[in-house]
Amino acid sequence: MIKLKSSRLSRSLSKLRNGGRGCDRTRGATVMNMGEVKWELRPGGMLVQRRETSCGESVAEGVITIRVTTVSKWYDISIRATSTFGELKMMLSTITSLEVKEQRLLFKGKERDDAEHLHMVGVKADDKVLLLQDPAIKEKKLRELASSLPLYRTITV
Repeated sequence: MIKLKSSRLSRSLSKLRNGGRGCDRTRGATVMNMGEVKWELRPGGMLVQRRETSCGESVAEGVITIRVTTVSKWYDISIRATSTFGELKMMLSTITSLEVKEQRLLFKGKERDDAEHLHMVGVKADDKVLLLQDPAIKEKKLRELASSLPLYRTITV
């Protein structure tokens, strides 16, 4: 994390925020200290200003709970917002007994790649992700199962 202090920003906001006293919940209104600008490096390599909630807690550092639904079941998963869909698939493989390559995750109607980050796509707390089994792999397993069964021939006399 890189911390930079902007004198222009702190001067202009100090007049608006009564000197920037920090987070004050006792008076009913939340006042933030805006004199110090915090930066974060996104997974894509972009340097951006860190987003924060009302009292200085970073949005990207938090753990979110998402609901992963299948056709008949649902799972509430707690995961970091900066995780990838591939990491989510690895967590789901222990729960659902589906291998990572058999899983397809859909968010907002689109299948997501394993390298995509949850917070970059827009996944927030209490969002829903759909888990489907890849139909090509499912069909391949059924063919292998059918070919491994012994064939019995009936002999008519």
